[in-house]
Amino acid sequence: MKVAIQGERGCFHEVAARQYFNHETIDIVPCTTFDSTLNSVIEGGADLAMMAIENARSGSMLYNYNLIRESGLKMLGEHNLRVVQNLMALPGQTIKDIRQIRSHPIALAQCMTFLNNYPAITLVEADDTASSARLISEHKLKKIAAIASSNAAAIYGLEILAAGIETYKNNYTRFLVIGGEDKSTGSGNKISICFATGHKPGSLAAVLVILAEMNINLSKIQSVPRLNGEWEYMFYLDLELPSGSDVEQIRSVLEKYTSNLEILGIYNKGEMLYES
Repeated sequence: MKVAIQGERGCFHEVAARQYFNHETIDIVPCTTFDSTLNSVIEGGADLAMMAIENARSGSMLYNYNLIRESGLKMLGEHNLRVVQNLMALPGQTIKDIRQIRSHPIALAQCMTFLNNYPAITLVEADDTASSARLISEHKLKKIAAIASSNAAAIYGLEILAAGIETYKNNYTRFLVIGGEDKSTGSGNKISICFATGHKPGSLAAVLVILAEMNINLSKIQSVPRLNGEWEYMFYLDLELPSGSDVEQIRSVLEKYTSNLEILGIYNKGEMLYES
């Protein structure tokens, strides 16, 4: 099975993918952007994609919501990964030797309490955590460190100078497994939907009341601009379904109160929080 990820070998997307598929043999297809990650699935270069959608510290990745909806692909599963950030460099160095730290901007932001202790070190934003580690390894760059996963340190032969430097220890990222509709089982205890509502008071409230009356738990709601110049929004909802729920009945009821309703995926809720 080929699984597309955004990032290089050793990134957190790869960690999540291998954990989700229970370390069974999968081929990782590294991609430079989230757009190319989904395109790999659409064009047949990969069977599935693993894609970050939300971080407990940084919030929702709004761009990815629109990407998934516009791709026509479906959400097939989710995986919750506690992100442990590590400072790493070529072996034989200490943090006193470091003059520059490279990583993805979100990773840097997640570690600022630690990094503020070293104001003389220059922080450099990069495209990916793992690519920062690879760059140091390939070019034998001394006095430069990266922030990445312990998996990246092992792959690229770097030494961890400081482990677990993330500010918030409950720093987790929710990843989605994305694939074609033909790979969806159409069953599960969680459903992701999106819709628009009319520009009148109580439009969204009416939908939420209906969901409550159907004993459906709303675990997430996110608004994303429609970019049509009219200040309209799409609402993305994650719903936890009680046993025996009829998805078609839910769709039929919601269509009376919404427009552009789409079911983005039906899958099983990720119950566990995995360590990276």
